[in-house]
Amino acid sequence: MATINKIPNPQGKGLVTAFASLEESRARVSVPPKHIDQVSNELFTSLFVLQSRFHFKPAVGRPYWLYRRDNQFDLSMISPREWNGSRDGEAIGECELQPDITWVLQLEEQAAEDNELLAYIEDRRRKFEQARAAAGTLDFAMPYYVAELPFYQRVFASVLACSLRDSMNKSNICGLNYVQARDLLESRPE
Repeated sequence: MATINKIPNPQGKGLVTAFASLEESRARVSVPPKHIDQVSNELFTSLFVLQSRFHFKPAVGRPYWLYRRDNQFDLSMISPREWNGSRDGEAIGECELQPDITWVLQLEEQAAEDNELLAYIEDRRRKFEQARAAAGTLDFAMPYYVAELPFYQRVFASVLACSLRDSMNKSNICGLNYVQARDLLESRPE
């Protein structure tokens, strides 16, 4: 009788690996001080990307593409040109992970003119701003641990939270709510 050796964790996503991945990502992050509006915009865009489906570890500086099908978003390493029309779903835009673990999303021209998509993004933005306001301080709005996110998205959300917190520390706005931080930064001389 042959024995079957089961690999208990075939993807290597155990607790030790999770902590190692998190620490590795944190160690590479060097962040500048940022204005509260920049922090808020980067948090929204980054969470928008991280809430999409993907099953790989994104790399800083590499282009990725966001696709949509029925308001479900997928992040892919394959560009619309490479699909040769065989991709089921609409190309939304090109994404790039920045060195400070924030994401940049550049909408495709067609997506930028899609009123239904723009309304959907605006609705998510409104909900994001409501959650940010309900959190009290900006620190509590950060995604240090988001249980419903899959492994890589959860790791990157946690590192994103630490990166933005470091930026806010450098701007002396930690512990403040959005309005307090904006007022403080706007009252400072340039």
